[in-house]
Amino acid sequence: MSEQKRDESMTFFRTLIWFIRFWLYQVAAIPLYMKVSRLRKQGRTEEHDAILHRIVGKWAKKMFTMAGGQVEVFGLENLVDGPAVYVANHLSYFDIPLMIGFLGDDTKPMMAKKQIAKIPGIAAWMRELHCVFVDRSHPRESVKALKESEHWLSEGYSMVIFPEGTRSKDGRVHTFKSGAFRIAKKDAVPVVPCVIEGTERMMRPGAVWIHPAKVSLTVLKPVQTSDFDKKAWRELPETVRQIIESYREKQLKRQ
Repeated sequence: MSEQKRDESMTFFRTLIWFIRFWLYQVAAIPLYMKVSRLRKQGRTEEHDAILHRIVGKWAKKMFTMAGGQVEVFGLENLVDGPAVYVANHLSYFDIPLMIGFLGDDTKPMMAKKQIAKIPGIAAWMRELHCVFVDRSHPRESVKALKESEHWLSEGYSMVIFPEGTRSKDGRVHTFKSGAFRIAKKDAVPVVPCVIEGTERMMRPGAVWIHPAKVSLTVLKPVQTSDFDKKAWRELPETVRQIIESYREKQLKRQ
């Protein structure tokens, strides 16, 4: 067997095993989900969040490393003590478990596309985590999602967003949509830029095959918004995009 054929076979079996384990875990976790759901309905928020963060964070890390992702995390000292909006560039579907599993000890909810809400099992866990699903094709639904995200920030939860709105197909950081930044404005919470590198090598755009890869997540210094005027808020999406792009360019020059 040629080396290329061997690599293709390994990729096929790695992907098959990953998806089998993925769905088996969903089935095995049903009793835990029922417990978490019951705690939420009973208003036992601290117990609910503690169990949920442990389960979901552990699951996300396991799914990531099982796929062959070798993760390095930098800048955790820049995590904010309190609610904040964590903003990252978007390269792959694996960005979601990366941010859920490796962005600090607590598992932070995120804004995600409505398509993810159709994935059985995952959507239910994400709703328990207070993730918000966005339908950008319907302005009224988008406004509703922003209001829901503002609510969770005011309740003390942080939010993770991918403001490009979709995965980058060329690896570049594209325009950041302004809507997602509005959720930081109500309570003037910090906005924390995060840089993702390497996840596009794990699952390439338009493909389903999973490949091992080295991945990094870097948390940069927070942008404090407490004294922002209208102009600063209006420029915030491009300001954060440039911070992330500048960091990536510096890293490329060092390689």
